[in-house]
Amino acid sequence: MSRLVMKFGGTSVANIERIRNVARHVKREVDAGHEVAVVVSAMSGKTNELVAWCTEASPMHDAREYDAVVASGEQVTSGLLAIALQGMGIQARSWQGWQIPIKTSDAHASARIEDIDGTEIIKRFRERKEVAVIAGFQGIEPKTGRITTLGRGGSDTSAVAIAAAVKADRCDIYTDVDGVYTTDPRIVPKAKRLDKIAFEDMLELASQGAKVLQVRSVELGMVRNMPIFVRSSFDKPEDIDPHANQPPGTLICSEEEIMESHVVTGIAFSKDEAQISVRQIEDKPGVAASIFGPLADANINVDMIVQNVSEDGKTTDLTFTVPAADYTRAKDTITAAKAKIGYARLDTATDVAKISVIGSGMRSHAGVAAQAFSALAGRNINIRAITTSEIKFSVLIDTAYTELAVRTLHTLYGLDQA
Repeated sequence: MSRLVMKFGGTSVANIERIRNVARHVKREVDAGHEVAVVVSAMSGKTNELVAWCTEASPMHDAREYDAVVASGEQVTSGLLAIALQGMGIQARSWQGWQIPIKTSDAHASARIEDIDGTEIIKRFRERKEVAVIAGFQGIEPKTGRITTLGRGGSDTSAVAIAAAVKADRCDIYTDVDGVYTTDPRIVPKAKRLDKIAFEDMLELASQGAKVLQVRSVELGMVRNMPIFVRSSFDKPEDIDPHANQPPGTLICSEEEIMESHVVTGIAFSKDEAQISVRQIEDKPGVAASIFGPLADANINVDMIVQNVSEDGKTTDLTFTVPAADYTRAKDTITAAKAKIGYARLDTATDVAKISVIGSGMRSHAGVAAQAFSALAGRNINIRAITTSEIKFSVLIDTAYTELAVRTLHTLYGLDQA
């Protein structure tokens, strides 16, 4: 017998029929003798509706009351799933974040989990064989006793944190896809599902645009060494053998558990990028700080940074990217600081995309990035900026060439046959 945490996203619990389908997945694992905790998101579209109501009530609403409103979506789902399970003859009880409790920081709407007490849930596993149905995405700030929420995708983080707290053997993330692919199959039909992927590779894929998992959940899984299994909730529950070594899906685990890793694991892309170039700045100490300091104060994340120095060494150009959603604020922030920075011109672009090539195997293989540069040049794709790290490199290109670039690199690194 093992202990599992099963997490179901919004599309998996979008209506009563799908909630019944989720209940059958849970029943399968219970009947197999497993101790089970379930973490659920709000029904698909419900969180957006609740957020819209808050904005309609007051555009400048109190973040604490915002959390009280938007956390209600998961409360409804957890109660409905508990009812469905009870109707199938399974001992089940719903839990809100504050009841466990899931203790968080006081950053409302983007709180971070600080501690979870899994004692009562474990006790009920043993004494009552009871399934815990837990509302994801939420917790409690212990000093004030106020409800907090973890930000978009926070149910994934809830699930991994709860799995660690109850000492689960694995955390299963059920979603609308059947695993993690080498890239987006909608862009590259030859993309392959990975049986296993290392935490580090998955963290890079998630942070560079892959939408399968929330970044913080992968980070938490890596820190706590909690295996995460990504699988589809739309597979028929009765067609899955709960005793199988690995049903269809992708296991995210430590690198040591992967016998043979490819040089390149996958390719991620993001079209939600904007480029800003600050031209002809005096090349002296403190210039970078004068640009990136105000951006940091405005809570704007900067990603790719490229610096070019003029031939005479007197001036420099700084080019960087920001999320498209922050483009206007970033541009206004730099413009407001023009007197302090002392630049001659500001050039911007929003028609850019970032392509990232990821793989732990890069550590021991030279020339991986150079191959990509040659292949992209062969397709007449111009590279605007480049950043590299130990297991990843990213290039910034024109948005129009996104799909061509992804397909070209997917084939280049043999992922079509992965």
